Amino acid sequence: MYLGGMCFITDRKACKLSLEEMTLKVLSAGVKWIQYREKEISRREIYEESIRLRKITKEFNAVFIVNDHADIALAVDADGVHLGQDDLPLKEARKIMGSDRIIGISTHSLEQAMDAEEGGADYIGFGPVFHTITKDAGIPKGIDMLKEVKRQIHIPVVAIGGINLENIRSVLSSGADAVAVASAILKGDIEENVKRFIDIIG
Repeated sequence: MYLGGMCFITDRKACKLSLEEMTLKVLSAGVKWIQYREKEISRREIYEESIRLRKITKEFNAVFIVNDHADIALAVDADGVHLGQDDLPLKEARKIMGSDRIIGISTHSLEQAMDAEEGGADYIGFGPVFHTITKDAGIPKGIDMLKEVKRQIHIPVVAIGGINLENIRSVLSSGADAVAVASAILKGDIEENVKRFIDIIG
């Protein structure tokens, strides 16, 4: 399962396009991993949007991860679910998802990262590395903490939070396995932004 390079996180507030339009643009530009994040609509609407995004991602043979909701992820045949610290416990999510689907966990400290690995997560998201406007994610953790997590964690580490074209090289040099990006792709020319990220990531 592809878990390297760049994960695009949907964000309906960062641009005027619909979720389908923004997803189609980033996939067309070369992104292979989509994470659907939505906090402000009903679970029924999240399910319906997930169905549509799963269809699009399948056409591009891209990984599709649903945020927060293991049951919805399973219902729409997503590749996996991404859980926050306040969501369903990893052990319970695994019962729902089974062993062959991806479970990622958001972590904000080395202790949380180690707990996630020990609990059987397939990858961790670690951050926010830098200040981010996308969500209220707390105090930036910085590159040094990211390096420390990489030293101690043996599953893929996805850096998240305020990552842009100016600072991505420092994130990659820390050893991060992938980066998760939302607004830095959606502000301006989406295709051009994606291509510049992919050129740097290689």
